[in-house]
Amino acid sequence: MGFLARTLITAFAFWCADMLIEGISFTGPFNLVLAAIVFGIVNALIRPVLLLLSLPLTIITLGLFTLVVNAAMVGLTALLMPGMRVDGFWAAFFSAIIVAVVSWIVNRVMSDGESAAAR
Repeated sequence: MGFLARTLITAFAFWCADMLIEGISFTGPFNLVLAAIVFGIVNALIRPVLLLLSLPLTIITLGLFTLVVNAAMVGLTALLMPGMRVDGFWAAFFSAIIVAVVSWIVNRVMSDGESAAAR
């Protein structure tokens, strides 16, 4: 799946989080796409380091600390994006869950469509 498709999926997931969570907002559709790009860069560069540093906590909590790391990535994206607002940890936490679930569902549906087309 290409960069543009992943960016649009993440932008759609951010839009879903914006609609469902009170504490997250975007100033416009352009900022949704830009936030998706920044979120992808943050996840590619910073998240692996943070996951490695928090490995003992992740093991102790049986992987649940990964949700906190994901919330931190949403919060960091909001800090880097002037058109994105997150009102605290819980808004970032639930937004990260929504973004992960929506992205997974859309990726799953798209990959099923690609495998059906290949047959």
